[in-house]
This record gives sequence, structure tokens and C-alpha cells, in this order.
Amino acid sequence: MTVPLLELVGIGKTYPLTQRLLPRLLGHRHDHAAMEDVSLSVPRGGVLGLVGESGSGKSTTARIILQMEQPTTGTLRFDGTALTGLSDAALRPYRRRMQMVFQDAGSSLNPRKTVGHLLGESLALVGVKRRHRTEHAVELLRRVGLDGGLLGRYPHQLSGGQRQRMAIARALAVGPDLLVADEPVSSLDVSLQAQILLLLMELRDRLGLTMVFISHDLALVHHLCSSVAVMHAGRIVEQGTPAEVLRHPRHAYTRRLLDAVPRRRTRGEKFKPQEERCDG
Repeated sequence: MTVPLLELVGIGKTYPLTQRLLPRLLGHRHDHAAMEDVSLSVPRGGVLGLVGESGSGKSTTARIILQMEQPTTGTLRFDGTALTGLSDAALRPYRRRMQMVFQDAGSSLNPRKTVGHLLGESLALVGVKRRHRTEHAVELLRRVGLDGGLLGRYPHQLSGGQRQRMAIARALAVGPDLLVADEPVSSLDVSLQAQILLLLMELRDRLGLTMVFISHDLALVHHLCSSVAVMHAGRIVEQGTPAEVLRHPRHAYTRRLLDAVPRRRTRGEKFKPQEERCDG
């Protein structure tokens, strides 16, 4: 049996709630369970859509996948190796194989550094010599539909769509096996959402990337993902293929999410993104 690239088994995460002094002194402890008994599996080359409303535990799951936080319970395996409990030094080679694209690309890019500098830093991590970094950076920009002339610009000089493409290019610079995209299009208008989704689909097919695509929109997940997990109150309440979850939802929460989607987008209408442009 093929080993999944990413596997979460019984993952739980609790955070202590701030309490007044007297209850703490009396030993009364209250914790918030952000995740409870979450089990997920993503085969190499697969795309998992993790769907749920704000506060459902999706972003906590992403941080644990990327080892930005440690789970309270359970085991996370990457390419067959259990990462939970490893030291920072032991985690370092695995972290390079897992990259994240955030919802707000602007906040994840240093405003004092140019596009070329930001890409160069990532390329340096994988041993690209300084004299070759510009060439590699131009190729990365081309791969995400941007012009090499943007290397000298700062993040604030880019449009929202360009910043998101730039964030994807930086993630690709280290040659990851896994890309975690946390609401990567929710801050963009509809036409730019379509362009970024189309780009992710092309990268998935061209590079064989494994992805975890986090969203609150089931219709977006339908076009990109090979499997879907619906998360509510820190638990996975439903899993299946996009067609199964969209056409035959079993959980009331999934049906509620579907009710929030325009009906024409849930009946299998073909995805028709607008023509892609390099300026957006």
C-alpha cells in the first residue's frame, strides 16, 4: 500500500483559557479545544479541500501540519515519518518540503524588500548561488504568470493578484512536496479568484504538487480538489470526493454550507475562469 505523503491521526489541540486568579489558585482549569480527534490522509499528488466557517479549526490544522504548533494529542506523519515530538533541528529538512500560502499575501511579504530580494532569500535556502538567483527568480515569476520586470518592485507596488502570485512563487522556490493554501483567494475579487485557482490547478498538474486547500467555499473546493473534509467546531464531520459531498451531503452542517453557495455553482457547471492576465 502506498504511504500517504501527509497523514494526521487523532490530532487534538487545546488552548488554556485566560482565567481569573482565584479559579486558577483553586486548580479549576478550563481549556478550549480547537481540534478534537482529527484524522486526515492526503496521497502524494492529491489535493485535500478543508472546508469550514471561521473558527472551525481549519487554520489551527494548517499550523499543525506545518509544525508551527505541536498538537496536544495524536500523531502527524509526513512521507511516513512521525514529526510530532521531533526537535527543531530534526524538523528543519521536513519544513522545507512543506510551504504555505496565506490569505493575505501582503502581510506575509516584508514591505522593505523587493520581489527579487524576497525570492533570492528563498532560493539561498536551497543552495542556489548568488550569481544564478536572478535567473531562477525570473523563471519562478514566469511560472506563476508574472513578468520578470517585477523583480525590482516592492510588495506595496503590486496589485492584490500579483502579490498572491508572488507568494506562490516564493513558496515554490524551495521545491516543496506539499503546499498548504489557507484561504488564498478570499481577499480577491471574483475574476482574480478564478485566475489564482486556475494557476493552482496548472501547478498541481505540472509539478505534481500535493496540496491542502483551506476554504469556507465548497464551490471553490469542487474545482480544485480530489477529496474534501468538512470541519466544524474542531472536528471533521464529513469526508469524501467533491462530487459525493456536494451532491449527497450527509451532515446538517455540510448542507448549511451548501445552502450558502449560489445554486448554479453547485450543479456541476463547468469552471470558466476569465482569461488570465499577468497584471492581476
